[in-house]
Amino acid sequence: MEKIFEKTKVLNDRTMHYCPGCGHGIVHRMVGESLEELGLVDKAVVISPVGCSVFAYWYFNTDNVEASHGRAPAVGTGLKRANPELIVVSYQGDGDLASSGTAEIVHAAARGENISVIFINNAIYGMTGGQMAPTTLIGQKTATSPFGRDPKFAGYPIKVSEMLSTLRGTRYIERTALNNIANLNKTKKAIKKALELQEKKEGFSLVEILSPCPTNWGLNPPEAMDWLEKNMIPEYPLGVFKDKRADEEE
Repeated sequence: MEKIFEKTKVLNDRTMHYCPGCGHGIVHRMVGESLEELGLVDKAVVISPVGCSVFAYWYFNTDNVEASHGRAPAVGTGLKRANPELIVVSYQGDGDLASSGTAEIVHAAARGENISVIFINNAIYGMTGGQMAPTTLIGQKTATSPFGRDPKFAGYPIKVSEMLSTLRGTRYIERTALNNIANLNKTKKAIKKALELQEKKEGFSLVEILSPCPTNWGLNPPEAMDWLEKNMIPEYPLGVFKDKRADEEE
């Protein structure tokens, strides 16, 4: 029988701790496959964030660094400047990147640091109990917004891809999703492109990935996929927001 699928060697055999229906495991596989296909495994350093993927270093057969909450882009900057030949993957969630690490991600992007950021947006704080995040939708109920997010009190969702695409230092910004096969394929392609651009020393790349969180959304996995498609994608439209060299800007 012909073998049509094989697990990437970049991931080990340890059972992942993620909840059923969570998107982190899918994205881990895509990152691992991309590193392997590009021949970058031996040069890769994955930065684990604080959040549901805090234990990402358990799963990747690469060098790994654990960063304080939100500080992964600063850690990545240090790694890359100390050794420019490294392939730095900053893996972050929305609470980590868009709240605690807002300053770090904005300034790393503005400087055009040659790193690749994988940004998981599930519109909620996952690890700490389902609190409202900077990406939580208007009206979305969470542990700290039981009546739904009220923009008069909590402001509006932060659209990270749109915001960072305005900065001259960014090379490539794309938002994808995990809700169907077509978008899974686009997500893998975007991750691989971000790593390829880093290898070519072309600057800062970020791939924002809309991902389900069934546990904290109070839904089963199929319902969570439907909720993502019906609610998150209209608020966070998919597509490429920036794909241009900084030095080509007018």
